[in-house]
Amino acid sequence: MYIYPIQMYNWCMTEITVSEARATLPALIDIAHREAVILTRRGKAAGVLISPEAYERMMAALEEAEDVAAFDEAMAEEGNNIPWDLAKADLGLA
Repeated sequence: MYIYPIQMYNWCMTEITVSEARATLPALIDIAHREAVILTRRGKAAGVLISPEAYERMMAALEEAEDVAAFDEAMAEEGNNIPWDLAKADLGLA
């Protein structure tokens, strides 16, 4: 098994071919709990194996970035603003 550690963005990653990964999947799952595993096919990245915890962190960060972009877009809109007290009343929070 040929595993090549790669340092990227201060995070170590393991690189392995898809064909090698088939034979060593259980070990790769263990490695994925410590670092990302890049699966390659014909010398190009074909997939990434990461832990469920890393996946959840990435999805939370993506959702946060989308929320920030939506907020920025809403703030950039022209027009009348709704007073906070009226917005709370409309939502049943007042």
